[in-house]
Amino acid sequence: MVAIENHRNEAANGAALASFLSAGVGAAAMGLVILLDESGLFSAPALYAPAGGVSGRTTLAVVIWLIVWAVLHRRWKHREVNSLAVYRLALILMLVGTLLTLPPVWSLLG
Repeated sequence: MVAIENHRNEAANGAALASFLSAGVGAAAMGLVILLDESGLFSAPALYAPAGGVSGRTTLAVVIWLIVWAVLHRRWKHREVNSLAVYRLALILMLVGTLLTLPPVWSLLG
């Protein structure tokens, strides 16, 4: 009975919220990589010739996402994290990342 009570008291949500926030960072990274590539400040390499620069852009965004996820997971896995704040930040980052992938936004910013 004691073992069950100890597990109930451990309500660490950090590992789950690390995945939410890293998804937002990954989306924002994708938008930022596209914006920098389209503005000429950064040239994404074509890792797969038939796909062109898209292969380099997406690969870089995935690497950023995985690094952020690993770091956040390691730091938050045994912690109680403010869910609402993480959800809001992740949603904002996803929205920004999505907007930065749209060509009309490039012309407004560049």
